[in-house]
Amino acid sequence: MHLRGMRRLSLLACLLLCPGLATADEVFYPARSGNAEAPTLVVYSSLDEPLAQPMIHGFQAANPDVAVKYEDMLTGEIYDRIVRETDAGKRTADFAFSSAMDLQVKLSNDGYAQVSNLPMSARWPKWANWRNTAYALTFEPAVFVYHKPSFASEPPPSSRAEFVDYLKRKGDIVHGRIGTYDIERSGVGFLFMARDQEQFGDIWSVVGAMGAAGVKLYSTSSAILERVSDGRFVLGYNILGSYAADWARRHPDVGIVLPKDYTVVMSRIGLVPQAAADPELGRRYLTFFMSKEGQTIMARELQIPAVSPEVAGENTANTMQELLGAQLRPVPVSPGLMVYLDQVKRARLIAHWNEVLRTQ
Repeated sequence: MHLRGMRRLSLLACLLLCPGLATADEVFYPARSGNAEAPTLVVYSSLDEPLAQPMIHGFQAANPDVAVKYEDMLTGEIYDRIVRETDAGKRTADFAFSSAMDLQVKLSNDGYAQVSNLPMSARWPKWANWRNTAYALTFEPAVFVYHKPSFASEPPPSSRAEFVDYLKRKGDIVHGRIGTYDIERSGVGFLFMARDQEQFGDIWSVVGAMGAAGVKLYSTSSAILERVSDGRFVLGYNILGSYAADWARRHPDVGIVLPKDYTVVMSRIGLVPQAAADPELGRRYLTFFMSKEGQTIMARELQIPAVSPEVAGENTANTMQELLGAQLRPVPVSPGLMVYLDQVKRARLIAHWNEVLRTQ
């Protein structure tokens, strides 16, 4: 899932500010040392390049002898390119960072990623580390978002049961003003729905209530958040919390609820590909990503919650878990993520989703 539309102006501005720009989705950062022959770290990432700049700058401040080529692409493109380049006997990225947890774990499971034994490996949360090969580097909850003025006379729903009750009571009034991801087109939307099915036995009552309320489906967070912010929508279901928080900071009418029955937490996964041109550079970048400095940059400057047990304060897994405990359900980095890459199971879930939405 991306904010490409929302970030495009920032990216265009970067055309003027970032030297050596090859394409709209590829940016070259020369080594700070000024050495034109410095080694180049190649990154394939689904995090929009303008958002990634603080991490790149932090890494280069600590590694002035390294240039960075940052290639911003869709999650499926990252997977396909690493597989294609590796199978052709070519070199690929030194580091891959993606929000497609299932595809990243599949790369690891199928031998397209290499083991990275790093200083923080032993201390990294067990759920966030698959055999020192694929590491969860962010902690991002799925939240309810709501239009604050629309809830002046009552609080917004704070659980799925309250959400269903609200839709049953107010369905006619709010018809067509509920939004969520189209799980056929949104990878993170599909992941959240698959986890809902595992965590909540009555999830289809939620889907049915949304269908009866004329839910609108979108492939991006920004499309839903934009409509919540201006009041076209009153509620958004299962929206990626990092983007919701960024939007709420800039749009005071957007409110956020972490559902109290359970809150699914997804992560962006980093790994060093097996066919990396310079795996030691990839590990150096991953080490920085996992360091206290890198995770602090993630939390404070990228505004994406950090995983590291060494980092406290706002926007961190530590603080969220202290406040919410078992309410948070992180998606483990494990082969279990690959279940819904099975096309039959995937098609079955999507077909049932569409059937329940349509028959209400």
